[in-house]
Amino acid sequence: MGIIRRIALALVIIGAINWGLIGFFNFDLVAAIFGGQDAALSRLIYALVGISGLVCIGLLLKPDEETAVDRPRFTNANLKTEFGEEPDFTKEKNAEEQKSDPNNHQGPLM
Repeated sequence: MGIIRRIALALVIIGAINWGLIGFFNFDLVAAIFGGQDAALSRLIYALVGISGLVCIGLLLKPDEETAVDRPRFTNANLKTEFGEEPDFTKEKNAEEQKSDPNNHQGPLM
């Protein structure tokens, strides 16, 4: 995430906290700090928060892969075991079963 988007997100969070204070306590923190709602500095803060909200719309519409920070991406997943492929023991097992089977008559008939 770029520096502009981080600043925009921080301003949107500040604006959300201010709106929460207004909604719950009827207290405008920005107006209290910067000299009332009609003060030039308060209006500048309100404008910056509004512009930041527009910038953050882009964050809402981006896929998760682009917004995740430091998430490892597995592009070449090797799902083999560390020992390699297993040998096929079924042929050897079948040969041993045939040798130990007393009903197996492979020899010449008498």
